[in-house]
Amino acid sequence: MAVDPEELDPPLTENDWRLVGLDIDGTLMHWGGEITDAVVEAVTRVRMSRNHVVLATGRNIMATMPVAERLSIRRGWAVCSNGAVIIRLNPGSPGGYDIVKIITFNPRQALELIRDEMPDAFFAVEDLGVGFRVTKEFPMGELAGRQLKVSFDELCHDDVTRVVIRAPGAEVEHFDDIVHRIGLSDVTYAVGYSAWLDLTPPGVSKASALETLREELGVHPEHTVAVGDGNNDIEMLTWARDSYAMGNAPERVVAAAQGSIGPVDEDGVLEALEPLIDPSRPSM
Repeated sequence: MAVDPEELDPPLTENDWRLVGLDIDGTLMHWGGEITDAVVEAVTRVRMSRNHVVLATGRNIMATMPVAERLSIRRGWAVCSNGAVIIRLNPGSPGGYDIVKIITFNPRQALELIRDEMPDAFFAVEDLGVGFRVTKEFPMGELAGRQLKVSFDELCHDDVTRVVIRAPGAEVEHFDDIVHRIGLSDVTYAVGYSAWLDLTPPGVSKASALETLREELGVHPEHTVAVGDGNNDIEMLTWARDSYAMGNAPERVVAAAQGSIGPVDEDGVLEALEPLIDPSRPSM
């Protein structure tokens, strides 16, 4: 069910702003890569209604910027790489953004543990603003930016913002079992819908990055909203005062949110966005 602005506590005043964290894939964007005109218009009107709309995604910067452009967001903030990178959108800067915060970790221990369990997996680390360094090339379209093939040892050498492991043919439950069994205590991890594992620095998530922005922007904790559909959205949905899981979300994601809305292929996100729009704002 959608949020009623009148039920927010404490009530908004003319000087208050909300912080709205929105996942991209499976939330704003259909599985085929489409963001409908209705969603674009709703996001724009929400932004015009005293809301800081922040894209909060596992995507790297290069894959996030085209989405911001599609949504006509040229100024504001975005959380990338599952919280390890925060950018400020700025049309006057090269690429249209400034990097505000980066959190890194050394991936060697986690990568070696997972390689022992899945020696045939694809391994990649984020090369900030460029693409990824990989042990073997990922299928076309799975990683945004350049893929530079390196040795496993080179992959582990430098501190990074994000690690991606892909194991074709493996079941999600198998991935889940492995990460629990080997005890990845020194990283934050999220298992994707397929056999895809994202690793970020310990304690880093979309929620931790959104909290950094909330404090910076002076938004009251009660004036936070989040919408998502994936395992990497769980912390964000728990963090927000009002949170909504998409109808296509797994059970554990739905359990983390205060409410659920329609699936992405029905533009369910509109149920969460429309109550945040000031009715005095004209339609586009």
